[in-house]
Amino acid sequence: MNTIKSSIRKMGRPVAALSLAFAAATPAMLAAPTVAQAQASDIDRAVSALRGITTLRANFTQTDRSGQNVSGVLTMKQPGKIRFQYQKGVPLLIVGDGRALTMIDYEVRQVQRWPIGNSPLGALLDPKKDVARFAKQLPTGDPGVISLQVRDPKHPEYGTITMIFVRNGNAPGGLQLDSWVALDSQNKRTTVRLSGHQYGVAVNDSTFRWTDPRRPVTR
Repeated sequence: MNTIKSSIRKMGRPVAALSLAFAAATPAMLAAPTVAQAQASDIDRAVSALRGITTLRANFTQTDRSGQNVSGVLTMKQPGKIRFQYQKGVPLLIVGDGRALTMIDYEVRQVQRWPIGNSPLGALLDPKKDVARFAKQLPTGDPGVISLQVRDPKHPEYGTITMIFVRNGNAPGGLQLDSWVALDSQNKRTTVRLSGHQYGVAVNDSTFRWTDPRRPVTR
């Protein structure tokens, strides 16, 4: 149990315009913009699919760089709200209220909080973040899979997130967020895989509230 908790805490912060000269272009040169345009289109589609999620509930499995796994249920509600409810026996909770992410450790009565935009998850949760501006499409070898790496070069301390989308007609925009890999500024890697996606479910805002363990217990 201590190993799992330590892993979760370390997971923590549980990440262009192109001008063309056509005058002297050869046929081979003319083919290159087609690839670039296709990639830009895929990026736009993935971002639209992400922003098209109104609510989402899914099972998740979280893995750290040492291979330790922990599971639970993820709940999302736009704009910017998220809850990682960990499996029974893990006294931790991560909640995003649209402004900040909060990690609550009920065992040691500790609370950590940081702005959503200052973490790799900012690309996933912050509707104000221009994801397409900082996104780079990575090759997957599968036309049904899109991989986007998002990193703000002006703020390396925010970390990097690589999101994997698979084509699914039942998901918003026809693309389903399958998993992501977050790398924080200290090179601590966290992989989250989703399954059992449910879109458009009713989610009350109270889902993103939490009980502060630092408050004295009244007896």
